[in-house]
Amino acid sequence: MDSAFVEQVTSTRMFTGRLAVVAGAGRSGLAAAKLLHKLKATVRIVDSNEDLSTDILAGLGPDAELMTGPFCEEQFAGADVIIASPGIPARKIAPFIGNLPERAIISELEMASWFANEPKIAITGTNGKTTTTALIEHILRESGREPFAGANYGTPLSEFIYEDRKADVLVLEVSSFQLQNCRLFRPKAAILLNIAPNHLNYHEDMDEYLAAKLKIFERQSAEELAILPAQMKGELDPASFTNAEVKWFDGSTFPEQPNLPGHHNRLNIEAAWLALEKIGLTREEFEAGLKTFKGKPHRIQNIGTVNGVRFIDDSKGTNLDAVRAALNSFEGPVRLLLGGVFKGGDVKELLPAMHGKVVEVGLFGDGREHFEPALKDDFKISWHENLEKAVKTLFANAQAGETILLSPATASFDAYSGYEARGDDFKRIMEELS
Repeated sequence: MDSAFVEQVTSTRMFTGRLAVVAGAGRSGLAAAKLLHKLKATVRIVDSNEDLSTDILAGLGPDAELMTGPFCEEQFAGADVIIASPGIPARKIAPFIGNLPERAIISELEMASWFANEPKIAITGTNGKTTTTALIEHILRESGREPFAGANYGTPLSEFIYEDRKADVLVLEVSSFQLQNCRLFRPKAAILLNIAPNHLNYHEDMDEYLAAKLKIFERQSAEELAILPAQMKGELDPASFTNAEVKWFDGSTFPEQPNLPGHHNRLNIEAAWLALEKIGLTREEFEAGLKTFKGKPHRIQNIGTVNGVRFIDDSKGTNLDAVRAALNSFEGPVRLLLGGVFKGGDVKELLPAMHGKVVEVGLFGDGREHFEPALKDDFKISWHENLEKAVKTLFANAQAGETILLSPATASFDAYSGYEARGDDFKRIMEELS
């Protein structure tokens, strides 16, 4: 920990001698616990997983404790502050905090941001966050600057602070889960890429989901920049949620890039440019980095061709809007794979993007009850218990020149540890067909 950080923490002493309860023992929760211990707080970790070992308390001091099981008042008794991990809504904690005000529940991102003095670019939205974050990180690095990219994308911000890393710019992918419990988070440039039905198994409704996303702009001043999608001009009144300068993007600034196909990526690129321009990059630096960016796996990724049939891995397409973007990125005929843990929305909204392009739908795993009724009257459709059987069926029907697209519109947790594992399995299946 460097001297400037020590001086900052010593002068505020905001956590010294305080009881900080960390709800959730995932990577961000444990990173928050380590940072809190370094800030001289007493740490209690609470988690619903009763199989957790007290080994996770190593290095957190003799007074650290672990309490497992369903949330209850005992777990939060005596807390001065509660750090909620992503995926744990404040409403699940609030009934058990006694007289502590609900504003004492903050996110790991919020807490860590108090100790991060570097300029911050923050990216949120339903789709495209990781691609845009990775693009900004890449262009910064290519321009000779040292970025840190993290938060919802890889490394928690608390881990960056705790380990005393150095960076010129913080590039933070932030989710609605993280933003919902933010109070003072204030990026120099904040991007809202888009909004579509998602995480409605977490948020109570779309209004709550949008309100959480808009908190990214809440604390910005006129010196900072809010970057908003032009397609939402009719829905968003920036004056109601930010004091920042506002710029709208519509995807018209840059031509389509071979390494980032589709109009949705033109939108991502323009939003990235506006953010990087704000922190001082030139157009030449931006375009040089853009040319060498390779994209991220499992995002409309061409993984190969078998007998003339192209296979596209868009396993990261975990909601309906992402499927639309994938379908709009290339021409048909397409045989589309859908299935998994459905996260909300009206499946019939896919029909305009599917008509004239999709020739067959293969359903797999969970979610059949959402997809089949909405699509069976318009498309040849079949259901299979797993992805492998669905792929083999579509491949048997496919002809050279067609595309088999995995863009499942769902979370993967019915059968996989995450979308990466689902995409990797799709590639394995394809390779075994050749």
